[in-house]
Amino acid sequence: MNDEIYVATRYKDTVFCMLFHNKRRLLELYNALNDTCYTDPETLEIVTLENAIYMSMKNDVSCLLDMRMQLYEHQSTVNPNMPLRDLMYVCAQYEKYILKKDIYSRKLIKLPTPRFIVFYNGTEQQPEQKELRLSDAFEIPEENPSLELRVTQFNINPGYNEKLLKKCPTLFQYMQYVKQVRKFRQDYPLEEAVQHAVAYCIANVILKEFLLENKAEVIRMTIFEYDEELHKKTLHDEGYEDGFDDGFDSGKCSTITEKICRKLKKNKSPEIIADELEEDLDTVKHICDVAKSYAPNYDVKKIVEQLQDRNVQS
Repeated sequence: MNDEIYVATRYKDTVFCMLFHNKRRLLELYNALNDTCYTDPETLEIVTLENAIYMSMKNDVSCLLDMRMQLYEHQSTVNPNMPLRDLMYVCAQYEKYILKKDIYSRKLIKLPTPRFIVFYNGTEQQPEQKELRLSDAFEIPEENPSLELRVTQFNINPGYNEKLLKKCPTLFQYMQYVKQVRKFRQDYPLEEAVQHAVAYCIANVILKEFLLENKAEVIRMTIFEYDEELHKKTLHDEGYEDGFDDGFDSGKCSTITEKICRKLKKNKSPEIIADELEEDLDTVKHICDVAKSYAPNYDVKKIVEQLQDRNVQS
């Protein structure tokens, strides 16, 4: 039986998606993440949101096994909104799951236990693992929020999470493939670099079978992924500069200042704040420097006004 599941070309798919929409490889990843030892790929059900109804919230790979639902995402750029995205995904999944069940019944409806994972292999510096929380996005923070969703981000760049990569050879070889693309990219144009990387990996038995079967598609996908990664980084950098050069008219300064002040009230350092908010460290330090004069209450409005004055003067 063919266990490859290909998504419609309406989606701009990725090599990661294509690789792990194979039940055998996906079960290998599931076992590595959950310290399990399942052997039959057919016990695993792929439940990725793919049809037209869910076009606006498609996720990379989702699977269900023994009432445990796992939602996997791959990111080459840092995305602090993953908890919100996963909330949308899991709500859609649960809606499908309870479609023919009576939610007004006195009988408790049992739901699959979810786990949310992001595999990060971008070029920005990130810790080996970190937790992203939905509550970090709440305008009014609470110690025990009524609604929470936690996403674990695994850095799969070389030198990180080696234990996990050792347990999942496919994920390790995927990391090696990305490493080779970046290595060849230093000396060749993108398309040529990807072709060299594919040839190198086939010659060195890195995803060899997968690459031989899907060579043209992998090259096309990889070129798109790298173009998109560069585009996102450019938008981030330009947007950041606009937020400061335009006199804070966009309100970006108010938003980030408010978030930073919440962290300062918890006595967190600029380095920790920058990491948790996934913002530029120099910018966070600049805002913290101004905000310290307004401790411990941190009047956000006055802090923003002072930041704006400094910007005008400079």
